[in-house]
Amino acid sequence: MFFIYDEPMTHTVLRGTKDILPEESALWQHVEAQARHIFSLYDYKEIRTPIFELESLFNRVIGDESDIVQKEMYTFTDKGGRELALRPEGTAAVARAYLANHMSRQSGESKLYYLGPMFRYERPQSGRYRQFHQIGLENIGSAHPHTDAEIISLCYQLFTSLNLSNVRIHINSVGSEACRESIRKHVIDYFSAHTKQFSEQQKQTFEKNPLRLLDSKDKHIQALIADGFELKSALSEDARQHFQSVTAYLDTLGVPYTYSPNLVRGLDYYTDTVFEIISDDLGSQNSICGGGRYNHLIRDIGGPDTPAFGFAFGLERLILLLESQKQAANNSKARVYMAALGEPCKKASISIMQQLRNAGICVFTDHSKSDLNPHLKRANKSKATMALILGDSELNDGTIIVKNMASNSQDRVSIEALIPYFDSQGLTCSK
Repeated sequence: MFFIYDEPMTHTVLRGTKDILPEESALWQHVEAQARHIFSLYDYKEIRTPIFELESLFNRVIGDESDIVQKEMYTFTDKGGRELALRPEGTAAVARAYLANHMSRQSGESKLYYLGPMFRYERPQSGRYRQFHQIGLENIGSAHPHTDAEIISLCYQLFTSLNLSNVRIHINSVGSEACRESIRKHVIDYFSAHTKQFSEQQKQTFEKNPLRLLDSKDKHIQALIADGFELKSALSEDARQHFQSVTAYLDTLGVPYTYSPNLVRGLDYYTDTVFEIISDDLGSQNSICGGGRYNHLIRDIGGPDTPAFGFAFGLERLILLLESQKQAANNSKARVYMAALGEPCKKASISIMQQLRNAGICVFTDHSKSDLNPHLKRANKSKATMALILGDSELNDGTIIVKNMASNSQDRVSIEALIPYFDSQGLTCSK
């Protein structure tokens, strides 16, 4: 029996997702490697959590009234009848792991970082996808204002190490739990005269959680805030002193920042210090990183009262910024092409290539080619930095030609001395 299809079957990438192709992944790997390096300098260690959790975890941590919970989470019921959700952010999962693995029993702070995919059902736009990737860091256990400043400094160090320009830090205090009711009253008093101008959704927000108005992107709400609202007068003395200490430490560390008195973060769990790092090169969606202190989240999901501070940034948006500023992956490693001319040379080249790989050198070949010119064309197309040419005469006298593809210069090197030759030029993994 034969089946005839009028049109070929096609499978396209789903809306809000993206294939990261090999020519793009080098920059992703560069950012990830740089983040791991900077984090290690501050003694942070990686934690990996599942990509799905109980839906109730995110409802409790993020807030039932948030847009993330109400509109954006990918939820499903598994075969055991459990209500699960793909993680929309990383902090809730890390907090759950902190409790589930009894990390509170360990002495000192838990200094953790993560990287991986997150999921939100929202309208795709530049640098924002339904499956996106975040790198985040959490310090669980320290209430000291130096921790706030140190983590903001770490974040700034990471972005400057990536050679990003036009990035600015904005910081504020949203107050401690002790002054939350004072802040709530302050918000209600300020906005109550303007509720007739609110949409129905804004009126509901005002009734249920008025603090969320401060994070509104609505231009009318933003104009009302800019017209004279500020949080500082509603803060307790302890909250003011904590924030003053944070800014003093930032000054000591030489980290530039802007005090933004109305900056808040969109998640309910933040207390005291909050911050964002923005770039004007991204247009209206200019935030590339955000975070702050969350002193009661661990308690709110059933653990002991535990202070914490963290941040996260989206890789897609950061990659977009790096590309717009013409930043490339720092890839100084040699890419070596093996041009073996004829079957005896191909056989000998196998062990030579393996020795190079064992020394940490990237080496590859095209086994379908036997003549020099096709080999060199393949080396050029593959952007090899060097080519090794092994013909019958070289094989007979135990040598190999090393050709620099950029300068066209070449050396004849003993096969036995090939690894020391590369090592002398700083191209092996030991360097």
